[in-house]
Amino acid sequence: MRYLLLILVTMGTVAPMVMVGQTGGAPVQVGAAGVVRLPVIKAGSKKVSIRDGEFFDRDAWNLSPAARPDVYTADRTRKTKWVTFYTDLDSIRVKVRPGGRYDFVILLNGKDSCFTRVVSAIPPSAEGGGKTDTIPFTLTEYNAIATKAVIDGDDTVTLHFDVGSFSWHLTKDAMLRKPSRKKVKTLQMGTRIWESPSVGVTGFTAHDMDGRFGWDLFEGRQVEIDYDKNLLIIHPRLPRGLKGYIREKLLFQRSYVCVKASFGAGEGCFMLDTGSDQAAIVDSGWAAAHRFTDGLRVVKTTVLKDPRGDRYETRTVEAPMFELGHTRLSNVPTLVLAGRNPTGFEVNFLGNDVLKRFNIILDFRHDYIYLKPNRLMGTTYKVNS
Repeated sequence: MRYLLLILVTMGTVAPMVMVGQTGGAPVQVGAAGVVRLPVIKAGSKKVSIRDGEFFDRDAWNLSPAARPDVYTADRTRKTKWVTFYTDLDSIRVKVRPGGRYDFVILLNGKDSCFTRVVSAIPPSAEGGGKTDTIPFTLTEYNAIATKAVIDGDDTVTLHFDVGSFSWHLTKDAMLRKPSRKKVKTLQMGTRIWESPSVGVTGFTAHDMDGRFGWDLFEGRQVEIDYDKNLLIIHPRLPRGLKGYIREKLLFQRSYVCVKASFGAGEGCFMLDTGSDQAAIVDSGWAAAHRFTDGLRVVKTTVLKDPRGDRYETRTVEAPMFELGHTRLSNVPTLVLAGRNPTGFEVNFLGNDVLKRFNIILDFRHDYIYLKPNRLMGTTYKVNS
């Protein structure tokens, strides 16, 4: 999209308004006489800090004058909240409602107009609908939900479903499998085809995978993970006949899917991570506050090294009791993080060595999880096998 800019100048200073004439491309909010009036803030540095609801990220955003617009997706919530951008010279606060979008301009060094858009993580069209799609999967020895997908109509890849991840990610080898490929044009899974999908390159996947896909691809729908039949079923609406399922509220922290669960030591918020072969992982701060490891048997000790050669020791302990969805599990091997949580905030994790023991329905339209114990409930935990 090309823009014609008119910056209003008064007494040698830039007034907080930009008038943008639309000359084609993406739709914009047009006022009288086909002119968009956008708020303007000033910046002398490309680094911008963002407060998204209660979370503050310092220098989290880099200004890009070439992007038209540069889109920031706010953390997912169904509540209205404030998002604030802080430059080194100025700030702007916008109210984000589900399904909404908000445009403004950051004027960099008095000359470069950085068109910026804040959008809700819940798109306006996330209302379900369509037909049911059934996708077979294989549960690997590493507890990965492995499915088949087709790139550009002729390249079949193996991807795992990771509820702790977002969008599409392919390994570098998978991206370069066809030398002529510049970008992914289509990606098909089941009967659904994603046109011009946003695909990231990753070095982190489950064992022997070409990539992974995240939960947000199914926003507004119901995702059923049936470990008894090895089926991933995408429903347009909540299926009937949920006898035996327990319903719990889905929570979202920084757009990660979480649920409340508890050990004997206390309750916590647990991120659902079907991409992990672990049973459970607890945050170091939560473990210390609840004296979680006191008296627990150590199952395994692992020493990790970072690139600088510093050593970190992690312990896996055996938790005698863990409760999820009113179902109690015994002797759950639980890894205790040794340092700062990689997410940047306090949260525990539920890996697929626990989650696979339940048939699960994730309702991303009403934000509930439905859990029902399945045939894998009595299987041996991977760390003990």
